[in-house]
Amino acid sequence: MRVFIIIIFLFFTSEYNAQSDTIVLGKDTTTKTKVQKKAIYSSARKASILSAIVPGLGQAYNRKFWKIPIIYAGLGGFGYMFLNNNKQYNTFRSNVRAYNDDDSTTLPPMPEYSSDQSQTLKLQYRKYRDFAVIGFSIVYIINIIDANVDAHLKTFDVSDDLSLHVDPWQSTYKTSSGYRTATGVSLKLNFK
Repeated sequence: MRVFIIIIFLFFTSEYNAQSDTIVLGKDTTTKTKVQKKAIYSSARKASILSAIVPGLGQAYNRKFWKIPIIYAGLGGFGYMFLNNNKQYNTFRSNVRAYNDDDSTTLPPMPEYSSDQSQTLKLQYRKYRDFAVIGFSIVYIINIIDANVDAHLKTFDVSDDLSLHVDPWQSTYKTSSGYRTATGVSLKLNFK
């Protein structure tokens, strides 16, 4: 109960401070207030917490609604895989127990399988069930990471002012045996 109250408290608290920072880079001066910086990080934290509580809620918070069905399809698929393989595992486990319980009146639920076949199938379905748990966990963790990364990239600038120029490059330099020429490629990235 305490954890739930703490999560709700973190979700609804606002830790913004109205002081400003100034960052000087050469001739350029960029001013970002602490409010703007904290807004970026707190929104990422909030998106992560929301996705951890309810899968897909962080994507809804980031307004990436198209990702929610993908998340639930992955979770539902691995959930179905778990339930189906767990049911088969329990069936073959009871089949193995029926063969090995030293009671002649106990009938196995699936008599068409021998004890060795039942043991092999039991191990196979247990392996598939465990893969389903791992897959479910991976989709759940990717859901949280995706919400966090999306919230961080919300402020990323992908405007038309970014450009990359690839030009040939040539340089002549003096060595002890004479002059040499070096050629290559020059990459220039412009931020306007």
